[in-house]
Amino acid sequence: MEDNNKDVVVITGASAGLGRAIANEFAKNGARIALIARGKERLEQAKQEVEDFGGQALTFSADVADAKAMERVAAEVVEKWGTIDIWVNNAMVGVLSPVKEMKAEEYKRVTDVTYLGQVYGAQAALKYMLPKDKGCIVFVGSALAYRGIPLQSAYCGAKHATQGFYDSLRSELIHDKSNVQITMVQMPAMNTPQFDWMRNRMPNKPRPMGTIYQPEAAARSVYHAAYHPEREYKVGFPTLQAVLGNKILPIVGDWVLAKNGYKGQQTNEPKGKEPLDNLFEPAPGNFGSHGRFDAKSKDKSIVGWMGRHQTVPAAAAAVLAGLIVAGIVFKK
Repeated sequence: MEDNNKDVVVITGASAGLGRAIANEFAKNGARIALIARGKERLEQAKQEVEDFGGQALTFSADVADAKAMERVAAEVVEKWGTIDIWVNNAMVGVLSPVKEMKAEEYKRVTDVTYLGQVYGAQAALKYMLPKDKGCIVFVGSALAYRGIPLQSAYCGAKHATQGFYDSLRSELIHDKSNVQITMVQMPAMNTPQFDWMRNRMPNKPRPMGTIYQPEAAARSVYHAAYHPEREYKVGFPTLQAVLGNKILPIVGDWVLAKNGYKGQQTNEPKGKEPLDNLFEPAPGNFGSHGRFDAKSKDKSIVGWMGRHQTVPAAAAAVLAGLIVAGIVFKK
C-alpha cells in the first residue's frame, strides 16, 4: 500500500491520547480522517487540530462497543468520501483494581470497548475493503497482550483476546488470498490521559508502569504500519522485553510483577475524593494527546525506529533477546 496524502483514514478513540496523536500524524500528510469517540466537545477540538496540521476531518460521536454504530459510521464515511483506505482500532478503557474487587459490569465494559470495539471496527471496515480487495486495518495492541500485570486484569484480558482475533483474521485473509492487509502495533506505557480518568480502586493516582513514552512515538509506528503492514510492530524496549521474556521465563515475570506491579502503577499522590472516571461515560475536561507525565516521558523509541526501518538482522536480534532475558532475571 502506497503512502497517499488523500487517503481516507478512520480512527477510533480519536479525541484524546494516542488516538489524537495518530490522527495528527496522518493529518501532517494531508489525509482525510474520520474521528470516532464518545465526547463531542473533544472531538471538535481534535478536528481543529487535524485541520491545523493540514488534514480534513469528520467527527462521529459513537461508542465502539456498539456494532451497529460502527457500521453506520463506516457507511457515512464511504458516502462522504467514497472509500475507507485505513481503519485504526485504537479505543480502550481500563480499571485499576485487584480482581477480588472487580465487578462483573466492569469486566464486561472493558471487554466490550477494548476487545469487541476492535472486532466491530474490523468488521465495519472489511465490509467495504473486501469487495475492493484493498485497504489496511491497524490493530492497536499492547505489551500486555503478551504479559498480564496485576491490577489490570480486565484490560490485559481484552488485549489478549484482541491478539487471538487478529491471528484468526490474518489466517483467514491469507486463505482467501485477499489483498486486504492487517497489522498490529504493540504499545508500551504511554503518557496519555488514560491515567487521569481510568476507574481506580487504589489509594493513589494511577501512573504508567515502567518507562513512559510520548504518544507521538507510538503514532509514528502506527502511521508506518498502515503503509507497510508487517505482521507486528513493537514500540518501546519494555514491550520487546515483555514479549520475549514472557515466552522464555514467564515465572520470573510473575514474581517481578508481584513485587513491583502495585507500587509501579501508582504515584505517591492520593487520588482524591471525586476522581474522574470515563468507563461508562466520557470524562469532562479539555484533554489532548498527552497526560501529566511529560517530564518523565521519552519522545522516541529506538525499538519502534528499528521496526520501521527493519535494521535488526537475525543474529543481532538473538543477542538482544539474550540481554533482555538476563535483564529480567537480574532485575531488582
